[in-house]
Amino acid sequence: MKPLVYKKSSRKRTEPVPPRMKMHVTKGDTVQVISGDDKGKRGVVLRVYPKTGRIAVEGINLAKRHRRATQTAESGIVIFPAPFNHSKVMLIDPQTDAPTRVRRQKDADGTVERIAVRSGVAIPRNR
Repeated sequence: MKPLVYKKSSRKRTEPVPPRMKMHVTKGDTVQVISGDDKGKRGVVLRVYPKTGRIAVEGINLAKRHRRATQTAESGIVIFPAPFNHSKVMLIDPQTDAPTRVRRQKDADGTVERIAVRSGVAIPRNR
């Protein structure tokens, strides 16, 4: 009888970390949805997921979860904004209050500034 030989498995133990996507929106920006069921709606970006390229926007793409009761929280249906791809929104131009594309420009001190293509006005970062 042959002795048992344990081989190391050839499967990968962890998935490789995807590169972070460069996104045109940040947390706190006011955006308008340009495609999908919520087309035309506006909201504030609540959370940004740079590894997957998704964002969660207040009041848009709402999902329901049926939660079981725990010792600290009671059961019920929880409604929350589910994340979706950042390419489905456009930033709101602060001057014209209309959706616009974004251009990046470096200042004299080296910081990157976002500029609205429609009006040429700088869009402030909400941090």
